[in-house]
Amino acid sequence: MSIYFLEEKTMDFSESKTKENLARAFAAECQDGARYQFIAKDAKQNQMNYISTILKMLAKNEMAHAKMFYQHLVDNLQTKNGNVNIEAGYPFKQSELKTSLAAAAVIEDYEAQNIYPAFAKVAKDEGFPEIAKTFTLVAEVEKVHAQKLADLGEMFNHHKLYKSQTPRLYECSNCGHRETKKEAWKTCPLCNYPQGYVIINFENQ
Repeated sequence: MSIYFLEEKTMDFSESKTKENLARAFAAECQDGARYQFIAKDAKQNQMNYISTILKMLAKNEMAHAKMFYQHLVDNLQTKNGNVNIEAGYPFKQSELKTSLAAAAVIEDYEAQNIYPAFAKVAKDEGFPEIAKTFTLVAEVEKVHAQKLADLGEMFNHHKLYKSQTPRLYECSNCGHRETKKEAWKTCPLCNYPQGYVIINFENQ
């Protein structure tokens, strides 16, 4: 008995929708990274040092994603002229810290639930499984980002960053001093750093 295997056909990358989707994703991640740097600076100016640290970490994540999408483009483009023309809309809005966090959470959630899963499906259908995998894994990270930003925004807007109805662990990000209580210190008892350096516990809000 003869067994025949159907060979998967890979679309010409230069003619693919995946090429454009990678370029869109690269641009979006670069903008997300820059946006978080801006919000981090705003948080720092408002003495929210640990929030600033979290946002800088998210910015670093976004730039890592951008590099992955960029590398896929470079590896697959068969021309020295690597220009990819795209048409897309990106959000630009000046806002305060409390609204910036919520807006960023919405963007991350939309990327996680809609954009990257759709991009992954297109890449898979066009015969680019590794690119599809990258889109899928990045979507999972963006989902975590969305939840973290939503939690930060919720806690910030309801003055729960350093307060809780039940005792929880607070830790100084500068010296490591720790206490379990309902409200964090205004000034660290050990190093005298301000409250903004307290590590924010996202559990048991």
